[in-house]
Amino acid sequence: MPKINIHYQTEVDVTLGKTIRKALRTAFMLTKPKSKRIINIILLTDEAIRDLNATYRHVDRPTDVLSFPNTDLNPELGDVFISIDRAKEQAKTYQHSLERELAFLAVHGFLHCLGYDHIDVAEEKAMLLRQEEILNKAKFTR
Repeated sequence: MPKINIHYQTEVDVTLGKTIRKALRTAFMLTKPKSKRIINIILLTDEAIRDLNATYRHVDRPTDVLSFPNTDLNPELGDVFISIDRAKEQAKTYQHSLERELAFLAVHGFLHCLGYDHIDVAEEKAMLLRQEEILNKAKFTR
């Protein structure tokens, strides 16, 4: 069983953690990472994620999700930071639930920690297909 640590650095309905756990349990089940069985999810504000984005990506604006894969030999897959402000805004924009948006962002960050990316068209297609497979299996559809 994977360990999913959720850290709340802003006021959030803690029941949303169940949504994230469900999505990530499905992601672990379908991807079967070999030795990495722990992931950290940090929910924070736009302001806090903007600071991280500026520091680590040199982009001075908020973003929805940032992933930091763990390349050490310990069992942690990595850290995924999710802006709850962006998640709420994007849920409205895409006309789906906050739960679906958080599941999407958590799975997206998880896949980045596994090495998936969307820099070129082929990589993006592979990542999007994997995301949709996980979200559909976890029943987070649009």
